[in-house]
Amino acid sequence: MSRARRFRSDSQNPGALGRAKRGPRGCGVGYPALKYSLLAFAAAISLMGTAQAETIAITHAKIMTLGSAGLIADGSVIVKDGRIAAVGANVSVPAGARIIDAQGHLVTPGVVASNTALGAGEVEGEATSDDFAGATDHLSAAFDVSLGVNPASMLIPVARMGGVTRAVIVPELPGRGDKKGDKLFAGQAAVIDLSGSANSITRRYAALSADASSGAAGRIGGSHASVLQRLEADLDEAASYGANKGGYEHGTHRPYRQSKEDLEALQPILQGKEPLLIEVHRAADIRRVIELGKRLKLKIILDSVEEGWQVAGDIAASGYPVLVDPQTDLPNEFESLNSRMENAGLLSAAGVVVVVKPPYSGDYARQVRYNAGYAVAHGLPWEAGIAAITRNPAQVFGFAEKTGRIEPGLDADLVVWSGDPLEMLTVPLHVLIKGEEQPMISRAQELARRYGALDPAQPPAYRH
Repeated sequence: MSRARRFRSDSQNPGALGRAKRGPRGCGVGYPALKYSLLAFAAAISLMGTAQAETIAITHAKIMTLGSAGLIADGSVIVKDGRIAAVGANVSVPAGARIIDAQGHLVTPGVVASNTALGAGEVEGEATSDDFAGATDHLSAAFDVSLGVNPASMLIPVARMGGVTRAVIVPELPGRGDKKGDKLFAGQAAVIDLSGSANSITRRYAALSADASSGAAGRIGGSHASVLQRLEADLDEAASYGANKGGYEHGTHRPYRQSKEDLEALQPILQGKEPLLIEVHRAADIRRVIELGKRLKLKIILDSVEEGWQVAGDIAASGYPVLVDPQTDLPNEFESLNSRMENAGLLSAAGVVVVVKPPYSGDYARQVRYNAGYAVAHGLPWEAGIAAITRNPAQVFGFAEKTGRIEPGLDADLVVWSGDPLEMLTVPLHVLIKGEEQPMISRAQELARRYGALDPAQPPAYRH
């Protein structure tokens, strides 16, 4: 997806722009301070990786299961061996379990930040730290963003402190006017957990990212019509390859525009085994993408859809889910002239499965719950707002068997909140990922502790 016009930052200070000279993206701290804070922060991360799963009982909790049990007014969640062992109003607490008394606070599944660069991008302005824009002349559909994920990214703890336990990393393409290639497919999205462990990949090939926006038109030097024609031509070419692999290998078939790797990567899309995540904004384009999907029998996820409310009935009839950023209520392109704040609520009311993504296409991953709150303030029901950042993304991106609900057998991704998760002043009191309670600490906090109370004799630059 194109982020050419968007900030890439995820920090304790949403206003930070995260330029390269200020250290890791969005931290607003220079490299000298970074150098001296790394050891303490790395020590905290290493402790996370060595922690052993334990039996935990979260008691006296208001539990929003988002599953068959619905809302439990006063109950317990039992966690054993990293999974949810039991949940209910009359659950026995195992002997020796560590008890977390929720004291009536709300417990929800862990938050999912969809369409992010989290773990695959670190410092804006430093290309060597960005591994989410990997499409080349040879690799586009085949580009696998999961191979560039860094579970030790310093941005992951910041998102985790906002209650985010999983993230969907979506590769991007350059924006309008950027002539770095003429591809429509950005690559394979991946799902990660935010534990920081070496085995944090939840799912590879969660979706294939594609672009049908004006940015794509700018890259290929055409119009919205040419983008849709090119998209269908690329899929037709992949279908031809799938039916004539022998001829391709023996050089008896016509040459293809796409590489063998890309043609192979498109086969699961054509077979309906993997969803195609398409960035599309204009109502007319949404209709045509739906028509294409139905004609080719594709699984499609519609991304952005600022004018989706105008064709909500068509989207609902298609059965395709949508990813929305509720804050894109002002048009920054002609293709989104009819953006409005009520988009998510109107789509949900029509029966569309809505996934709320973070602002600026995921670059502020921890603020995804604020975006859900924004949607609720403009018509999306409150429970639907919670589902849009927990259960729905797990279903849409194919990891509902892991998390997204509080039900026995699922991974224990849980958050105990101080209040309403969609309110800005609410904070997570406890965050569990796969049954392990996470340290509520980030590099920014370590820097504050180190330099917040220095001896006055230190140079002025290091004083509080």
